[in-house]
Amino acid sequence: MSYVHVILPNDIDDPATPSGGNAYDRRVCRGLAALGWSVREHAVRGAWPGPGPTERADLARVLATLPDNAVVLLDGLVASAVPDVLLPQAPRLRLVVLVHMPLGDDAEGDALAATSAVVTTSAWTRRRLLEEYALPAERVHVATPGVDPAPVVPGSDAGSRLLCVAAVMPHKGHDLLTEALATITDLPWSCVCVGALSRDPGFVDRLRRETRADGLTNRIRFTGPRTGDELDAAYAAADLLVLASRGETYGMVVTEALARGIPVLATAANGLPEALGRTPDGSLPGILVEPDDPAALAGALRRWLSDAGLRKRLRRSARDRRSTLTGWAVTSEVVSSILKGEPA
Repeated sequence: MSYVHVILPNDIDDPATPSGGNAYDRRVCRGLAALGWSVREHAVRGAWPGPGPTERADLARVLATLPDNAVVLLDGLVASAVPDVLLPQAPRLRLVVLVHMPLGDDAEGDALAATSAVVTTSAWTRRRLLEEYALPAERVHVATPGVDPAPVVPGSDAGSRLLCVAAVMPHKGHDLLTEALATITDLPWSCVCVGALSRDPGFVDRLRRETRADGLTNRIRFTGPRTGDELDAAYAAADLLVLASRGETYGMVVTEALARGIPVLATAANGLPEALGRTPDGSLPGILVEPDDPAALAGALRRWLSDAGLRKRLRRSARDRRSTLTGWAVTSEVVSSILKGEPA
């Protein structure tokens, strides 16, 4: 049996702070176990990626206890900030770092240079790392997130039920979304924002004040995080997923919507076009707009809400895109091959 030691942030299973990165880590751990790996998890405490001396020392102790030649998969949130911890162990361990979101600093470059391999969650992230750091291209790989099959959501005739699934933080663009929605109040719509409210309380308070000032409190609802059946119910009630992110390495919520045949309106930021993808006939299963442009976002929302023909075409494309999505078993198989050092 092959063993893999997985180094994870200690909040990976906290239902109050769900994230795409945590979900990816959890699904890959389960997938590796299903493929025959003996998965040994090590959750390290700390405010990653900004750990203090105690957290660094704890991680160093964990790595020091592992046997020579052990295979170690480290979440990039932990590993990318501590090259000083990784470098002493690199000669005797097979270190593989899983990068969800590049930090873009010298420490990350030094940390990744010490590894045997790097796993990224999108082709965009791989390109970014190769541009930023002098890493051998053959050591940087892509294992895109999988998605679970789901029933098709029929959608309403008016298409007026909007859904945003993202932690409420500035880089997710909720301020851009609310600004855009404030300009189309002549149209019928409601918007449910599902996502953690604890990451940036000041930003959340400002959003609430602005929605009150714009008279939108009855039309925009911030529910907090939802998982499991509650998240499924939010998707089942949606007509359009809207993601106004300023930056996104991939966007797992995009494929979660597409798995249900729900079209997506997103910004063309970073890896989001990759997640949206295209149907077998080449059409887009949604609409892409430029990041940080609330006017463009408002225009796209107005087109969606005003044009029944557009809604019909995008729903058809979203349902066609379902057939091209891959599951988590494929993701885990790719990661397994990387851990083994097998050629891509």
